[in-house]
Amino acid sequence: MAKIALVLILFSGIAKNVYSQNLYYPPKNDSSWAQITMQELGWCTANLDTLIRYLERNETKAFLVLKDGKMVIEWYPEPRTKDSIWYWASAGKTVTSVLVGIAQQEGFLSITDKSSKYLGSGWTSLSQEQEDRITVWNQLTMTSGLNDLGSDPYCTLPTCLVYLANAGTRWAYHNAPYTLLDKVIENATGDALNVYYDKKLKSTTGMDGLFIKSGYNNVLVTTPRAMARFGLLALGGFAWDGVAVVSDTAYARASVSRSQELNLSYGYLWWLNGQPSFMLPTVQIIFPGPIVPSAPPDSYFGLGKNSQILSIVPSENLVVVRMGNAPNPDGPDVPTNFVNEMWALLRGVICTVSSFDETVEQQTETRLMVNSDTAIPINARYSVYDLLGNCVIWESVNSTDFSSLPKSVYVVTTLR
Repeated sequence: MAKIALVLILFSGIAKNVYSQNLYYPPKNDSSWAQITMQELGWCTANLDTLIRYLERNETKAFLVLKDGKMVIEWYPEPRTKDSIWYWASAGKTVTSVLVGIAQQEGFLSITDKSSKYLGSGWTSLSQEQEDRITVWNQLTMTSGLNDLGSDPYCTLPTCLVYLANAGTRWAYHNAPYTLLDKVIENATGDALNVYYDKKLKSTTGMDGLFIKSGYNNVLVTTPRAMARFGLLALGGFAWDGVAVVSDTAYARASVSRSQELNLSYGYLWWLNGQPSFMLPTVQIIFPGPIVPSAPPDSYFGLGKNSQILSIVPSENLVVVRMGNAPNPDGPDVPTNFVNEMWALLRGVICTVSSFDETVEQQTETRLMVNSDTAIPINARYSVYDLLGNCVIWESVNSTDFSSLPKSVYVVTTLR
């Protein structure tokens, strides 16, 4: 099966700097936050209304953009304000990643340890030999090998955690092993999850909020500015105004780098852009190209259901926060379509970003951006897949008119 390039989406090479410098950090204990205007930055203010209308139409509750740590855009629809709280969904996995790193640097755990050291023997339904292969690292990288295809992928009971593959041999977005990292943290440190969060992140960065139990999940709920603060922490190399929050630099860098060779776009619970391919929840399809074509290639993300989005762009000292309801209530846990559309409009606002304009070492992508007038001649059998891996056109040889498909991003394959 060969991939055929339909529309070329161009990117510059990965930025050389991993972490940004010369950042502003807002005070921890008051609401002041230094601002910089779009006019001062030379951004295209005329394009902002289009972006805001898109966000409002898609039930956005908060949208923030930081440049060099300073607030450029902070928008809330009435009656919401900067003090309104919202949930992070799976974007909160990134906070868990940082807490695991802190626990390791403090000597409470090692990510190479067997998970059973902290969860106890029999935390799964696996044989002892199979269970002993699962480490904290496997939980961080979604490579536990536990079956994510059961009736409840959130269930953390041993009866729900059954064998599918040896740990480290299969990538699958499985919430239950991730959620159990909270127990790993608690049992390793002796602190309840919210106590450890308070000590290690809130006290240093001024973040607010707490983890709330929802079914089997622990869901982080904060103000949007707290997510922006966390994004700024990540942007600064997991340090806050000169204070190293994650002083284990090897862990900090590994967390936002390719963690394994199964899903190249996944770190330690962070999503990575600019990689040659990516995988998504519920399917074992490897899609070509970066996960968010519209965003700079060095960006990385916390992504959660209903389009909770935290974007970090080291090459441009940018942090972008979006919180809100789902544009599609039945949409995926990882909102790739929405974040890609959002960034496409945002890049029209940030019209001076160099990484959008460079042409050296550009990458190309085999994806089709479908719109009402797309028609592409293909003299071979082809199939079209959406980003959840669903086949929307199967081995067609007749029509090359894609106007019947919703506007989105699709992967097209041809059969020789």
